[in-house]
Amino acid sequence: MASISSAGIGSGLDVSSIVSQLMTVEKAPLQQMQTAATKIQNQLSAYGKIQSFVSTLRDAAAKLGNPTTWNSTAATSADSSVFTASTDGTAQAGNYALSVQQLATAQTVASPASAFPVGAGVLRIQDGAGGLAVDVSISAGDTPAQVRDKINAAKAGVVASVVTDASGSRLLLRSAETGADHAFTVKEVVPDGLGGETTSTTGDLAKLTYDPALPAAAGVNMALTQAAGNAKATVNGLAVESATNLLSGVVEGVTIKLAKVSASPVELGVSNDTESIKTAVQAFADAYNQLNKYLSEQTAYDPTTKRAGTLQGDSGTNSLRYAMRGIVGGTGTMSGSYQRLAQIGLDVKKDGSMAVDATKLGNALGGKLADVQALFATKDAAVPANNGFAVQLQKWGDDLLKFDGALTSRSDSLQSRVSDNTKKQDAFNDRMTQVEARLKAQYSALDTQMSRLNSLSSYVNQQVTTWNNSSE
Repeated sequence: MASISSAGIGSGLDVSSIVSQLMTVEKAPLQQMQTAATKIQNQLSAYGKIQSFVSTLRDAAAKLGNPTTWNSTAATSADSSVFTASTDGTAQAGNYALSVQQLATAQTVASPASAFPVGAGVLRIQDGAGGLAVDVSISAGDTPAQVRDKINAAKAGVVASVVTDASGSRLLLRSAETGADHAFTVKEVVPDGLGGETTSTTGDLAKLTYDPALPAAAGVNMALTQAAGNAKATVNGLAVESATNLLSGVVEGVTIKLAKVSASPVELGVSNDTESIKTAVQAFADAYNQLNKYLSEQTAYDPTTKRAGTLQGDSGTNSLRYAMRGIVGGTGTMSGSYQRLAQIGLDVKKDGSMAVDATKLGNALGGKLADVQALFATKDAAVPANNGFAVQLQKWGDDLLKFDGALTSRSDSLQSRVSDNTKKQDAFNDRMTQVEARLKAQYSALDTQMSRLNSLSSYVNQQVTTWNNSSE
């Protein structure tokens, strides 16, 4: 009989190896559970991606089902160097003649080049729009840059800067906002001789003061280089005025940004923004194709590699794919010239993908915008079958994604299976720990018993040899 020759504890039995081999057999079911867990996790991950793709498609459909998308307009300028324009959801299509007579300007004053060095004092800056006057303390010997920084830090409604040329450095003050109301004055605060104070343009800081209401000699005060003024324009012959170069509300829903004076009227056109609608339709098609492609990949079977997609044979996924294809490939009962998406250039192919014919879509939007809107956005609470395709797909997505929807329920079910599998593996591992301990105890006892038998055999053999030797 062959014997186990591995080193044992006195018996020759390799207890560790024997127990390890037996445990490999005992643990075979664990591998099956781990394989099952991996499969479930892959399915759970796949359903997570499906939920994301469905959410994207639902949101794209919701945009096409929103009247705001279809009511959007765009404004164009026949000469963008004169003005540009943008619209909001309230603008109505139409054409307007706009001419610009004057741009809004900010008041600017400049000190004489001989203004520095300066003495000590307080400058009081008053914005003509009625804000509180702001006082700025000036120290003797302050440089133009130091005066500039003090004025800017005071936030008095003016912006100070320094211009330096061959004649020296001059301080420039510009109103922070355009418009006639933002004309400002700069005066020096001086004692009034009665224990109080007054303002002056003839004190130590006279060359940094400006007041158009008082006479001033050249080089004594700051000089006006640009007066504060409002923008002036005419829209279809109607004179309009604005403190800024933005005209808001002159044409309802349109904001016009003036850029320069025009010698003659420039056309402002407001029309339906079909480009933004095309973008929304393309986003809808892209979201649909993304979901369709993923579902096809996950349910496919490759006979060459004999590999199946993660969700191959999954009835829920197949139902999902058939439902979405059924919606976009169906015929609607909404009013208007169109009842099928293919009629406006959205063709559903054999593989379920959607191709967008840009020319066909553009023609439909340009010629029958209201009918295209009806195809997507019709809402009929009494007869849901009359709903537009975007409305149908939005509801389909909402139903799938709600807390008790098919996708949510399926994901919850898979997550529950993952948890159950984990519990089973934990229980199995606990049981295997007990089995391994029992096997080690049994084979250790066998090892001890065989060690004793080996010792007894050696003793008997020794006694027989001794007896034989004494008999000779």
